[in-house]
Amino acid sequence: MEAIGRVLVVDDDPDVRTMLSEYLSTHGLEVATADCGAAMLEALARAVPDVVLLDLRLPGEDGLTLLRYLRQRHAVGVLIVTGVGEVVDRVVGLEMGADDYIAKPFEPRELLARIKSVLRRMVPLAAGAAGAETATPSSAGFARNEAMVAVGECRLDLRAHRLFDAAGEELMLTAMEFELLKAFVERPNQVLSRDQLLTLTRNREWEPFDRSIDIRIARLRRKVEPDPERPRLIRTVRSAGYMYVPA
Repeated sequence: MEAIGRVLVVDDDPDVRTMLSEYLSTHGLEVATADCGAAMLEALARAVPDVVLLDLRLPGEDGLTLLRYLRQRHAVGVLIVTGVGEVVDRVVGLEMGADDYIAKPFEPRELLARIKSVLRRMVPLAAGAAGAETATPSSAGFARNEAMVAVGECRLDLRAHRLFDAAGEELMLTAMEFELLKAFVERPNQVLSRDQLLTLTRNREWEPFDRSIDIRIARLRRKVEPDPERPRLIRTVRSAGYMYVPA
């Protein structure tokens, strides 16, 4: 059976690595493992996975440092693993660009569902990256690309799943951030609740009132808003949700 995706498990607990390797492999995933940051870098040099399952409590370099490295160098999905009470770590991880999180101890079936959710979002992102050579415009070519949509001073390429600033420089988007921004630009001046946004971004595995979506919108604002502290494009509608107001 052809693997549905490649997962790199980064965890210092050998029992967890063995269990996940066996469980995920039986569900159609190709699994590699690493017990620390150095081993993760070696695994990445051999093959870049689709999703990295990253424990934040590791010997040597901590998980957040490794998350920053991944976000700067690889277009992979990242699912962070935290302790039950480590809410701050989850928030910081999401702010730094993680696609999702799960707390230990976790149910393997829930973990599998979350990995598949990240994989579904990564598929169109990877397809866009594969066609980037023909889809990437110069700043002078924005107007000629019908898939290019203005988001304030930025431009969103709906075909290539890429975001560019006013100078034509690419601003890195995670798969979830692209799905959120796409949902907004396709529904201007329309209030969208958190529950609607979860549905539109194909994240129904989450709880309807999961506030992590607020963190992702805060990240988007830092990329597209002239003043993220006073957002004018992605506005908060009190007790209702969010609304995209084109400039």
